[in-house]
Amino acid sequence: MTTFENTEPVFEKDGVRLTVEDAVATVTLTNPAKRNAQTPALWRALTEAGRSLPGSVRVVILRGEGQSFSAGLDRQAFTPEGFDGEPSFLDMARGSDADLDALIAAYQEAFTWWRRNDIVSIAAVQGHAIGAGFQLALACDLRVVADDVQFAMRETSLGLVPDLTGTHPLVSLVGYARALEICATGRFVHAGEAERIGLANIVVPAAELDAAAQDLSAALLAAPRAAVVETKALLRGAGERSYEEQRAAERAAQGRRLRDLAGLGD
Repeated sequence: MTTFENTEPVFEKDGVRLTVEDAVATVTLTNPAKRNAQTPALWRALTEAGRSLPGSVRVVILRGEGQSFSAGLDRQAFTPEGFDGEPSFLDMARGSDADLDALIAAYQEAFTWWRRNDIVSIAAVQGHAIGAGFQLALACDLRVVADDVQFAMRETSLGLVPDLTGTHPLVSLVGYARALEICATGRFVHAGEAERIGLANIVVPAAELDAAAQDLSAALLAAPRAAVVETKALLRGAGERSYEEQRAAERAAQGRRLRDLAGLGD
């Protein structure tokens, strides 16, 4: 069972700590004084966390220290000077289309690796998960949430759009109409509604959040790794395949599993 406080970090910098215990990695946001507000430096650290995972890792738990999972983008981003050493919003707007696209793509890398087929990612979410925080929770495969959780997508109220990979999973989870309403109004989605509409897999009292994430992690580790990897790949691709294409993908995956179990795999 993962022990969040006592495991030696693989690395710790820029508000991110990565620890690994056996087949479970834990990524912790470590700036509770700022409610784990996000910065480009934090995004680079999250990207590095994904690249630093040992091959033995099967489950990754994402959590935030303190009262909030992540209150979104650090407010310094909205000042004229932005963050030291980083392009401000004005600098970004003045850049070429190609430069702007490349910069946002680099930021998005912090949010993309959580859905890799070789791992299952769990976001343990308490308190505020706003904007970039909401999108980081959406980046994970599963969400265990505390009963005090408050999800909100506030980008549109700032004249922006959610651009950190959150729109695709949000629509997949709750449907287009609900996703549009949540994003366009910027309203809070609390725990009960989050569970009802599919944003949350499990809702627990805040004091039980870490234990619930650990229990889910243990349950995910019970099945053979290769079977979970194949199943995740099937489910992730199902929305993009026709019914007949999905049938064929199931047959091919099962063929690989049967040959592997018989000792006849590649």
